[in-house]
Amino acid sequence: MSEQSITLQPGAAPVEKIKSNNSALLRILRYTFFKIASLFVTVIVAIYLTILIANMGGYVDEIQRAQIREELQQHSFNDPAFKALAPEARTVRMEEMIRIREKRLGLDQPFAIRSFRFLSNALTLNLGWAQNMTSDSGSKQVRNIMLERLPPTLFLFASSNIILFFASIAIALSLSRRYASPLDKVIVALAPTGSAPAWFYGVFLIVIFAAVLRILPYGGMVDAPPPETPFEYFLSLMKHLALPLFAITLNTIFLNAYNWRTFFLIYSSEDYVEMAKAKGLSSRMLEQRYILRPTLPTIISTFALTLITLWTGAPILEGVFNWPGLGRTLLQAVGQYETSVIVGSTVIFAYMLAFTVFLLDFIYALVDPRVKVGGGSSHA
Repeated sequence: MSEQSITLQPGAAPVEKIKSNNSALLRILRYTFFKIASLFVTVIVAIYLTILIANMGGYVDEIQRAQIREELQQHSFNDPAFKALAPEARTVRMEEMIRIREKRLGLDQPFAIRSFRFLSNALTLNLGWAQNMTSDSGSKQVRNIMLERLPPTLFLFASSNIILFFASIAIALSLSRRYASPLDKVIVALAPTGSAPAWFYGVFLIVIFAAVLRILPYGGMVDAPPPETPFEYFLSLMKHLALPLFAITLNTIFLNAYNWRTFFLIYSSEDYVEMAKAKGLSSRMLEQRYILRPTLPTIISTFALTLITLWTGAPILEGVFNWPGLGRTLLQAVGQYETSVIVGSTVIFAYMLAFTVFLLDFIYALVDPRVKVGGGSSHA
């Protein structure tokens, strides 16, 4: 018996390892399925609530019916052929045109039915057409509207927020090494400036640099008419970018640097950091191995959430600077009751947020060994 038990011992370890690996794989698959299902349900609920809010529970339908009637009445008032009809015929003709227009927009059906159809179309990104969102008062596909306005928004907010994000971390690391220094005190004193929105600073910047000094344009993306050569177009673009970029910087840089500085100071006071200092490690080595590495999950989360909010833009800021981006388009859609544009913006943001939240769980497990996908023991 002892010889048999001895000969069976070497095969026991691989079997246990295979069982452990299979258990971990099943746990990850089960977690992935339930995570995707829960995120999808959350997206559906969020989009449907957006549809209800954007349509005000059906009140926007009444506004659209009134706008259709007013528009057709104005059009018929200038139509000689319509005026030549008898009063009864004109009434019948007007009601028929209103009925056709309402049917084309789906207003002939109850809002409850249309809301679920709209939800189905929104989930498949079949966003339909938007009225009065073009310069010629025509209609355009919501998808095309967003694709046209996306590059200006990404150019402004990607070039500002990404640079400011890494600049804030670099400044915060420097401040954490120089706690209570004059620069640290200045940053702490200026941190409350982040409570004011970027467009608030934008108004003052326009007054100072555009109205008084006349060295920068009031707004827009390029000069009118646009420059012909690529180099001149680039210079015009940079000139128009200066004021909104400066406004975003004033709104962001000091508060973000203060927040990250406080965050890094907390980790700098840990026992393992003090022990590393006692071993004589350099400041750069301390930051890379003992401060930045434990904070990577938080840094990655903040950066990922920053990326998915870039494309939405800032409606009021883009409106102040007359920047032709998605934020200004969303503001225009709210004013004109264009529910499809509002819902379309929410759908894309919801998908991006759900995908980011799902992906971050696996990224955390890669950068931090203490995190296990799907829970379970740290030894699994």
